[in-house]
Amino acid sequence: MKKAGIYTGTGDSGSTSLSCGTRVAKDHPRVEAYGTLDELNAHLGLLVAALDDAETVAFITEIENDIFTIGYHLATEGGSECPVHESDIRKLENAIDGISASLPPLKSFILPADSEQAARANVCRTVCRRAERAMVTLGKEYSISQPAMVYVNRLSDYLFVLQRQLLDGKEKIWQKPCK
Repeated sequence: MKKAGIYTGTGDSGSTSLSCGTRVAKDHPRVEAYGTLDELNAHLGLLVAALDDAETVAFITEIENDIFTIGYHLATEGGSECPVHESDIRKLENAIDGISASLPPLKSFILPADSEQAARANVCRTVCRRAERAMVTLGKEYSISQPAMVYVNRLSDYLFVLQRQLLDGKEKIWQKPCK
């Protein structure tokens, strides 16, 4: 019987290939960073599956493509061409500004509650923050596109305001702030 091509056995010893063919340990900071972006994309897919608004779905689909492109950049030893541009960052900032304009001012931390859609957006935000931390760690040893770093940082902000929008004014405020 012929193998399907999905499994090769080459990673059975704990190593994997980067896009350029170089083998590294599966816990290499590069693999951790692009793997976390892959996880983020999986969560973005779950978020999209729960959304009804076609415009938001289309926007998040663009984001998924950008995240995949950044992941490819991180999987390329020696770096690849800048995967995102200032215009991509501006799109995120414009979306953040548009959503923020329709929201009341934030006066406290909010809890991720009362809406499955908002909770999914919040999970995306937290995974995005972890991806950003993994990229910072990777960037201490390897070159990473600065626009890619800014994009991931801005994406977590977008996901936060999207969460607030999806809560539709039903935010639960953190009740035990530290003083």
